[in-house]
Amino acid sequence: MSLDIFLVLALLFAALLHASWNALIKSGGDKSLDTALIHSLGLVFALPALLWFGLPPAAAWPFIAASTLIHIAYYAALAGAYRYGDLGLTYPIMRGAAPLLVALVSSVLLDEPLSGPAWLGVIVLSAGVLLVGLARAGHNAANASHRRKALGFALANAAIIASYTVIDGMGVRAAGNAFSYVAALFLFDGLPYMALVLWRAGPRRGEALRYMRARAALALAGTAASLGSYGIALWAMMHAPVALVAALRETSVIFAALIGTWVLGERFGWARATGTALVVAGVVTLRFS
Repeated sequence: MSLDIFLVLALLFAALLHASWNALIKSGGDKSLDTALIHSLGLVFALPALLWFGLPPAAAWPFIAASTLIHIAYYAALAGAYRYGDLGLTYPIMRGAAPLLVALVSSVLLDEPLSGPAWLGVIVLSAGVLLVGLARAGHNAANASHRRKALGFALANAAIIASYTVIDGMGVRAAGNAFSYVAALFLFDGLPYMALVLWRAGPRRGEALRYMRARAALALAGTAASLGSYGIALWAMMHAPVALVAALRETSVIFAALIGTWVLGERFGWARATGTALVVAGVVTLRFS
């Protein structure tokens, strides 16, 4: 099955949006607060969307509830990864390992086994994403310690990403409308993590609230990018196998590496260039698989 070119282009745009809001978190002074703020603001867009598209049917709500709970772990691991590692290191590890896990799980739970060429595309794309992330970065002991912690958070998040991807793939098909489903998800998605972050702030809660007020306008742009990115991905899951959508969405690593280099001053290097070439080869393989 070859993927429609419009679907591929839509997922590439979703990838750019996804890399953009991740770069916004990495650029901030407090990763946990920025993560909580971006996703708790989802209700600003979710409420009007639900009024327009309507509530998802009852069959979709168990998936929304499960995804909301899993996303708490996702946001915690995301903030931890960015606390200790570069965007160009942690983002590719999180996103690169997830498609392989999604492909394995979806073939069983969703009865969507991939063809040989599709498997090749997923493996090549994931290898490229991982290579971009595993590019060498510094050699001192403190840097090595932070790198290990960042990799631990990133690998844990890969499994979390695979979990909510499969759950939401099943949920959006039960809902029958990607935009209604993603609006309902974003209505509740960030609020539990926001409550957790503010509770952990303790006596620094006032300082945390002032920080978030100062970042609110910028965070709102990140919220729109996050909702748009995931909305496109969920729409694509209604028209193509979840594993292929998950793999194509991870082309966001190329945008993240470029943003990290051009905006955040991170090193690119030959390894990331080679990884980028592999990602492109994987995309082409998936397009014609």
